[in-house]
Amino acid sequence: MTKVFVSMDSAALSMGANEVAAAISEHAAKAGHDVTIVRNGSRGMLWLEPLVEVETEAGRVGYANVSADQIPELLASGFLSGSSHDSCLGLVEELDFLKNQTRITFARVGVTDPLSLADYEAHGGLKGLRNAIAMTPANIVNEVTESGLRGRGGAGFPAGIKWNTVLNTESDQKYVCCNADEGDSGTFADRMLMEGDPFTLIEGMIIAGIAVGATEGLIYVRSEYPHAIDVLNQAIAIANENKLLGSSVLGSKFAFNLEVRVGAGSYVCGEETAMLESLEGKRGMVRAKPPIPALVGLFGKPTVINNVMTLSAVPMILADGASSYQSFGMDRSRGTQVFQLAGNILRGGIVELPFGITLGDLVNTVGGGTHSGRPIKTVQIGGPLGAYLGEESFDVPMGYESLAEAGGMLGHGGIVVFDDTVNMAKQARFAMEFCAEESCGKCTPCRIGSTRGVEVIDRIVAGEDQAKNLELLEDLCEVMTDGSLCAMGGLTPLPVRSALKLFPADFGIKVEVK
Repeated sequence: MTKVFVSMDSAALSMGANEVAAAISEHAAKAGHDVTIVRNGSRGMLWLEPLVEVETEAGRVGYANVSADQIPELLASGFLSGSSHDSCLGLVEELDFLKNQTRITFARVGVTDPLSLADYEAHGGLKGLRNAIAMTPANIVNEVTESGLRGRGGAGFPAGIKWNTVLNTESDQKYVCCNADEGDSGTFADRMLMEGDPFTLIEGMIIAGIAVGATEGLIYVRSEYPHAIDVLNQAIAIANENKLLGSSVLGSKFAFNLEVRVGAGSYVCGEETAMLESLEGKRGMVRAKPPIPALVGLFGKPTVINNVMTLSAVPMILADGASSYQSFGMDRSRGTQVFQLAGNILRGGIVELPFGITLGDLVNTVGGGTHSGRPIKTVQIGGPLGAYLGEESFDVPMGYESLAEAGGMLGHGGIVVFDDTVNMAKQARFAMEFCAEESCGKCTPCRIGSTRGVEVIDRIVAGEDQAKNLELLEDLCEVMTDGSLCAMGGLTPLPVRSALKLFPADFGIKVEVK
């Protein structure tokens, strides 16, 4: 029997992976080949999808950009034994793109069957949970704190401090909420993890529950991720059947239940308190803080809120120890970051590496530069509210503090590349327009400021009293930054200011930009 792996990641499905899998099954059966097709997650090399891997004695051999109508030809060429072909990549594990990564969170994605608990455990899964069950809650929290793990959702707040607050708050009920409302442009790591290795997230949430005394967990997933929602629900059902969830986790004294909740498509619900409002059945609007959710969260109870990448790093920390995770990274940015390369880039996909790689190495060495072959004009990091950085920032190491010093932010690790044909005035206008569209409307600086921002940028581009309107735009940005309730309005000025500073010519500016 030959195992053939065909990705069931959404990106692969959009390129015809289901049709490829069906064609392999049909034509292999006709030819009398004994084939088992495993629908795995994506390896993250999205430019090669659909990627088909064949298990051989030497390892898994990959075939790139396979289409359904190619299958008879591939079978005739002997690809089930890893034979040479124009689409053959050789051993997948030996490809530079994969070989040079440090995969911790994504260690199993693309390798295992996402819905096989046995496969998950055979590749190191559940070791962290078993260790956690044998520890005191305070020791679990201490391990996470000592690892240096920080929130991968944008703010970079130390996870251990948040967990410790919930642990030490008395309550008859506590919750663990996973924010999987991944709405930033150029980000897709959460989706790929949920589709390609859901048990890692489930294990991380159970550990968090044991650590803080929470018995209920909810995963808030954006409605635009129907495949991830389906895979998660299947994985949770399997976890319940195998006593991984329920009243006695793996036969222990700990109870933990988990369910998926689907968002209604609001970008602002990526903000933790707006997400809580949505989970409670209300309109997704930002809450004023304090009180913080760790004290007064879901239904007024103490709540741990982390995103997918944060919670999915926890099993490795508990399995191998805080010092192992702490050994990766730089300064206060410890461990690895899952970078997502998108936009006008030759090799788009996910790359997991320790903090510290430079922006230039990520974009040019790993990503291969622009897809168009034209010069890079700018890179936006951290989603639609992230700053634009030019080539003068390509030597900046990727870390929370180092990027902040360069005028940017890491956010969720999304990196969108633009070549020299982009108009940055249009990009700046889009930032304000996006904020106006997605604002929850609760605070005036965000609700009104973004609308006025579009108007002022239009006047600047039209050449109307530019000096006065530039001053007005700066005042507006200052009010939005300092006066908005959340990052929606508070960060919108970042892309606007950076575009204006780096590329004033795109705005048709004839006066000095302060």
